[in-house]
Amino acid sequence: MDGWGRRRLREALHDEKGAATAEYAIITVAAVGIAGLLALVLRSDEVRGLLTELVHRALTVAG
Repeated sequence: MDGWGRRRLREALHDEKGAATAEYAIITVAAVGIAGLLALVLRSDEVRGLLTELVHRALTVAG
């Protein structure tokens, strides 16, 4: 491989263009997954009851 080819290969291997975009995409996918899991948990009657009780107690103490 000549000097030009080596330089080109080295530049291609160390090029970070688009790295930030890929990181944002991974974070977005993770956030959507966590939001979906949270939505499933909050749909359960037990969790809904606990949250309702907590809000009711907070409003009763404050009022």
